[in-house]
Amino acid sequence: MNIFQNLAEHDYEQLVFCHDEQSGLKAIIAIHDTTLGPALGGTRMWTYDSEEAAIQDALRLARGMTYKNAAAGLSLGGGKAVIMGDPKKDKNEEMFRAFGRYIQGLNGRYITAEDVGTSVQDMDLIHEETNFVTGISPAFGSSGNPSPVTAYGCYVGMKAAAKEAFGTDSLEGRTVAVQGVGNVAFELCRYLHEEGARLVVTDINKEAVNRAVEAFDANTADPSDIYGVEADIFSPCALGAVINDDTIPQLKVKVIAGSANNQLKENRHGDIIHEKGIVYAPDYVINAGGVINVADELYGYNKERALKKVETIYNNVEKVIMISKRDNIPTYMAADRMAEERIEKLKISRSQFLLNDKHILHHRI
Repeated sequence: MNIFQNLAEHDYEQLVFCHDEQSGLKAIIAIHDTTLGPALGGTRMWTYDSEEAAIQDALRLARGMTYKNAAAGLSLGGGKAVIMGDPKKDKNEEMFRAFGRYIQGLNGRYITAEDVGTSVQDMDLIHEETNFVTGISPAFGSSGNPSPVTAYGCYVGMKAAAKEAFGTDSLEGRTVAVQGVGNVAFELCRYLHEEGARLVVTDINKEAVNRAVEAFDANTADPSDIYGVEADIFSPCALGAVINDDTIPQLKVKVIAGSANNQLKENRHGDIIHEKGIVYAPDYVINAGGVINVADELYGYNKERALKKVETIYNNVEKVIMISKRDNIPTYMAADRMAEERIEKLKISRSQFLLNDKHILHHRI
């Protein structure tokens, strides 16, 4: 693996290797882009097959956070960290405190948070060594469980997509097929139910399905049948890669809007649904409520302020749709373009400022 070639390919800024023999820490911090501000992204703990696989995952996730944070309108760049190990048996206090010291050593260039395989308790241990961490316990000023806020962002983003498809953002009377009824999706169902939407839910966890049926009078479908449900909106809120060659022909909806990550199996599937006239709310735009929420902790968490910022997801989805029409491209490409345009504008602004500053200094001399 040519590390510097990988960094150059997508303009990564920094790759940090963290090792602590005493605790068993083997971690990688990838910082992709800090044009908009410090890099914010969670720490994942996973049993990687190789060091190369861990590096590639850190790089991929860091770049994704650059786009997610930029599209969300945050003054934050993109970064991610991975810890190599089994989160069920390899964790210890010394490991996360050692990792916290590495984060502290970056002096604010990277800010971490909870991710797959890590918990609030792990973030609290990191917080013992650095303030550059979010998603800690509410006792330390955190926002707590991000699921309701992520769900709220998905809800307002879904309304924006519905406005494009149906001419109104009202979801009253609309049928929404929800795939997965975990913490985020359950709260999303609550918002939809309160507005008067009809719900069809599915999940491999029967208890989760029964809970949604009781709480929201939802209808149910088998996991394999959810794609073919007669509905207005399909809301993928579980696994990734669910928009693919097998599922697209089954869809009868006008909108795809949900909280799951990496919903398109391949980019070409975004092209196909665009050609079919389905309005797709790109996942990293619509599910940004969680990162918007934890980002507010950096200013001293204020729930009302955070929710106001989350509501801008409606505008962000509208802007993605506008760019899609303007440039005649699918919405997944339009989301990338929206993020890239914002980053590029700030780069140009900063370059111009530095140029003017040098011009003033030259005249003074």
